[in-house]
Amino acid sequence: MKNKIIAHRGIFNNIDIPENSMKAFEKALKLNYPIELDVQLTKDNVLVVLHDLSLKRMTGNSLILQELTYDEIKDFTLIHTKEKIPKLKDVLKLIDDQVFLDIEIKKTERIEDTCNVLVKELKKYHNYDIKSFDSKIVRYLKKNYSYLTVGYLLEYSNKFLDKLKTNFIIKYCKPDFIAMPKKLLTIKKFKKLSKKYPTMIWTITNKKEITDKEYTYICNNLPFK
Repeated sequence: MKNKIIAHRGIFNNIDIPENSMKAFEKALKLNYPIELDVQLTKDNVLVVLHDLSLKRMTGNSLILQELTYDEIKDFTLIHTKEKIPKLKDVLKLIDDQVFLDIEIKKTERIEDTCNVLVKELKKYHNYDIKSFDSKIVRYLKKNYSYLTVGYLLEYSNKFLDKLKTNFIIKYCKPDFIAMPKKLLTIKKFKKLSKKYPTMIWTITNKKEITDKEYTYICNNLPFK
């Protein structure tokens, strides 16, 4: 996993190429970049690719994705383009194991359903890892699908107790790797953690921010000039 440059939500500009769209993934694939994407489960158990829990930012509709069926969202377009919210199945068919996929499961009350549907859809796919901000998701995957490579995403906080409990959470969910925002590397405790576990750093916006080959970097504004 070391020294990878991963296209964050594909290669997009949120003008004519929306994030987490088939067009963004096609561009990343064409340039042979590994791809980071976000998955959520609809009310009728269809895995789709979208970052926000709300549809407001990307479609203009003030609805919560996980409360809707796929039929209720399938015609929504992303940021005034013709691009639609993709099904994960269609993304996997497009990528076809050609590049590495870094898959984030968004927070959900339906942990078992979401994880089980995802693992089923990935059955024929080999070139990926899974990660989440939710330690319960990470723990469920490691407990029930021990062969998977699963990571825990660390959230930024200046609160002492939040820093203190990080080690306990990691022991609880037993991730294979961690991922953290770049600003956490300025804090001694998290810098130390990054040397203990394989680590992803997000979101990198230019080549100058890539300073250590020990890390994997999740990047915007690709391809870097």
